[in-house]
Amino acid sequence: MNLPSPAAAPPVREPLHAPVAHLVRGGVVEGVHYGSVVVLGADGEARLRLGDIEAACYPRSALKPVQTVAMVRAGLPLEGELLSLAAASHSGEERHLAGVRRVLAGAGLTEDHLRNVPDLPLGPAVRDVWVRDGRPPSRLAQNCSGKHAAMLLTAKLNGWSLEDYLDPAHPLQRAIAANIEDLTGQRVARVTVDGCGAPLFAVSLHGLARAAARVVTAAPGTPEARVADAMREHPEMASGSGRDVAALMRAVPGLLAKDGYEGVQIAALPDGRAVAVKISDGAGRARVPVTAAALARAGVEPALLTGFAGEPLLGGGRPVGEVRPAPALAPLDRSGAR
Repeated sequence: MNLPSPAAAPPVREPLHAPVAHLVRGGVVEGVHYGSVVVLGADGEARLRLGDIEAACYPRSALKPVQTVAMVRAGLPLEGELLSLAAASHSGEERHLAGVRRVLAGAGLTEDHLRNVPDLPLGPAVRDVWVRDGRPPSRLAQNCSGKHAAMLLTAKLNGWSLEDYLDPAHPLQRAIAANIEDLTGQRVARVTVDGCGAPLFAVSLHGLARAAARVVTAAPGTPEARVADAMREHPEMASGSGRDVAALMRAVPGLLAKDGYEGVQIAALPDGRAVAVKISDGAGRARVPVTAAALARAGVEPALLTGFAGEPLLGGGRPVGEVRPAPALAPLDRSGAR
């Protein structure tokens, strides 16, 4: 898929989201999650547009594969599980911490050089053990430490300054911004600061889906293919044990998937079919079933997605309802009708 020079930046406006998921309890719609969804065909054309897929939004950590591609283009030499970790929102498991230390050691650096915010591990079970053991928040445990370690290594190899590697004007961040515009096919609308302290770039949901498609369809050996292969081969390094995004990549052959805070999700198949999801209220309970429904609309066999149908709603400790994708995401029959 060859895109022309980046188009204009997406408009900054209040997104015109649509209903994407219903909370159904005892046969009654108890609540509604709003959001936006885009499904791209293998030809790059939008097969489904729901909500506002053209407004500027912050992809949060769903943008990490694109950021990592930029670092590989700039000479980041990581492969396999360490490259997957560079694109990770990891759970803070010991293998993640050990991997970050290895990346830092490759640059002759330590945890003290990281500039991400100290935090507890993202994984609930890991976090519980961490707290029970009396361990304080740390930069290493914070879920973006793999990305930050890779940023430091990239900067070191290029002879760029390390202390200000998070400055949007730093050569590393300028290279990342240029790569985002290349892969999304549009100019960045706004730049702010992500939760970890790194620059965060606003693009449209449509542009985010295009970027995911370009990453998975790139020729073997390219930076895009290296990142996609690493994440698909080591999904738990890009997330963690028991995480839904890793389970989704295990369940659907060849799928690349990445989640982000505030209900963002991308997923792309090797032939370029791709989906991007944004849940307006950031609810993870809606993100997963909506993503599964979007993948089904993209042509993924529904049987592969049964484990991602949505969490049950409980009443008295037993299931009395569920989170369901909205009717607009209902599967199509062979004629193309719902």
